Amino acid sequence: MKIAVLGTGLMGAPIAANLAAAGHDVRVWNRTRAKAEPLAAQGVTVVDTPAGAVDGVEVVLTMLNDGPAVTTTMQDAAPSLPHDAVWVQASTVGIESTEDHIALARSLGLEFVDAPVLGSTKPAQDGTLVVLAAGVEELRERVQPVFDVIGARTMWVGEAGAATRLKLVANSWVLSLTAAVGEAVALAESSGLDPRLFLEAVSGGPLDCAYLQTKGNAIIERSFPLAFTVQNALKDALLVNEAATRAGVQLDVAQASGARLNRAVTRGHGDEDLAAAYYASFKN
Repeated sequence: MKIAVLGTGLMGAPIAANLAAAGHDVRVWNRTRAKAEPLAAQGVTVVDTPAGAVDGVEVVLTMLNDGPAVTTTMQDAAPSLPHDAVWVQASTVGIESTEDHIALARSLGLEFVDAPVLGSTKPAQDGTLVVLAAGVEELRERVQPVFDVIGARTMWVGEAGAATRLKLVANSWVLSLTAAVGEAVALAESSGLDPRLFLEAVSGGPLDCAYLQTKGNAIIERSFPLAFTVQNALKDALLVNEAATRAGVQLDVAQASGARLNRAVTRGHGDEDLAAAYYASFKN
């Protein structure tokens, strides 16, 4: 297939590389071209403009930071967009922006698949993301070859918009769990305990999970290999809380998680991995 990937950050770059390795004809664009250049050695064509990336393609996959960035990029691509192409919108942008993108796709004559993913950099590199997909059933066969490369499994969950809502539900859980891990380690350390005792105490039991052990050990070792930044997590927390407002529910933990992430950003940890939100546990 001929595929354009717009956005080659922590997620978009490995997605593009995997698609090229699978034999697809892949063109990429990134706002900062230098960040996309390494993909050329992996059989990917790097271009200067969104319009140059999408000319003649069958699938356009957007993996950008937020809703406005996606909108601007697709508007810039509009002069060259094939009217029979499918737009796979894989960025986490929230409910309002997804509604805007559905309308934009309609105005551009594009088919639209709402397809945010679960997973961070390592699953993206390994092609083991979980793709949450939503759109008309007739599009499934057209985009499934893309999803089969980038993900270990695909969940089709209904009409466009449903996948974004499910992604925000999942994000609310991830953000809450990350905050809880950071707080537990901080409390253990500040109470004069080796925090590894906590991880050992819950290991193998119903309170344990791989995420707890991975992030807990990262915090203890003060080693934060970048998988997903605190700044992006704060963006997602705001989207989760906006979704809660629209749904008429009170998410106290999500609000607190957002406040912790904001403190971590203001203290200079915005570009570090999400685990570094641990530093928000302290008053100074």
